Amino acid sequence: MDEGRLEARLSMPTRGSGVIVFAPGRGPLDEHVARTLQREHLATVLLAPQPDVEVPVLAGRLAAVVDWLTDQAATSGHPIGLFGARVEAAAALVAAAERPAAVNAVVSCGGQVDQAGDALTRVLAPTLLIVGERDDHAAAAARRLSSRGRLEVVPQLFEEPDALDQVTRLTARWFHRHVGAAPVRPPTP
Repeated sequence: MDEGRLEARLSMPTRGSGVIVFAPGRGPLDEHVARTLQREHLATVLLAPQPDVEVPVLAGRLAAVVDWLTDQAATSGHPIGLFGARVEAAAALVAAAERPAAVNAVVSCGGQVDQAGDALTRVLAPTLLIVGERDDHAAAAARRLSSRGRLEVVPQLFEEPDALDQVTRLTARWFHRHVGAAPVRPPTP
């Protein structure tokens, strides 16, 4: 990406695949989920964490990454998914609403999705909301989604060691179903 503008790490498997962009901010969770997706032949883009970024600014950065991916030879034509946890999930949903033709799926983990505002009604990508057992705000937000949305409840989200593995499994299944692997391109002569 343009130097000084956004810092990110792109990991591409050897064969073609979808690309999952992680909204910055949740180090260990993002790293754990990204490693699992990479082992399952999905490319990942991890944006460097940035302190105290407002949802609209972060959504703009995610949209810029989506634009960049669609312009690069190595990733152009590959399906794109967005992953966000907590407040970053709202930014992922706003970015998906802003790039409906480019974003194929969204996963929100413990997200403060109500902060996405009216963008919820404009998200077209299939969206998985992974929430804790007492997250009534996320349940209400799920009803506002215009896309094919699904709500998964993980008891004691972010508190129990098994919860991280459950989040990772749910995320991997969702992205495989809706982003999957892109066709392998033949080498250019």
